[in-house]
Amino acid sequence: MLKPIVNLRALSGSYSHLTYCIYLLAFSGGFVIMSLELLGGRILAPFFGADIYVWGSIITIFMLSLSFGYLFGGRLSVRNPSVRGFAGIFLAGAVFLVPLIFFGQNIMEWVFAYIEDPRYGSLVASSILFIVPTVILGMISPYSVRLLVKNTHQSGQVAGRLYFVSTLGSAIGTLGTSFYFILWFEMNTILTLLTMVLLIMSGIAFFAQRFAGTQVEP
Repeated sequence: MLKPIVNLRALSGSYSHLTYCIYLLAFSGGFVIMSLELLGGRILAPFFGADIYVWGSIITIFMLSLSFGYLFGGRLSVRNPSVRGFAGIFLAGAVFLVPLIFFGQNIMEWVFAYIEDPRYGSLVASSILFIVPTVILGMISPYSVRLLVKNTHQSGQVAGRLYFVSTLGSAIGTLGTSFYFILWFEMNTILTLLTMVLLIMSGIAFFAQRFAGTQVEP
């Protein structure tokens, strides 16, 4: 049987607030991932176009990065997991989005100068720009599952709910970015907003445990 990460016997109301907080964080993680993936197409388009192989490169890099993120997040979640550790994942994700804002254009120009083939150029550019932040964001889902699972009998139900919330966030992030954000804002503005979302979620996670009045067990 798994030990609950949060001591639920102290205050049921506090646990409820902390649970909702973790669901919010999972939702936000899904939102940012899909928004970033769609922005990837806009970032690469001026150099390599928007044909099917460009999107194929972007989707491949994101799927591979997320798969490693799930793997690393699962491993990290069994090593002294905590809500504040969860906050660190969001903080790291925000930190590694910053280079896209300040150096994304320069990286694209450098890649294009050496690789003009849109197939391999888009693959290399996507790897440089998106692997690290996407791996980090991929760690959110398995870590959130570990924070809420109390025993093996509930693990499937908890995982199902969290992946539902995360995927819902991805869907809304997809529609929001494709229907509105790219029409209202410049590319760097959207990336800055996504970075701010991750920073805010990191702050919420960091203080949620204290405000909820809960204790973390080793």
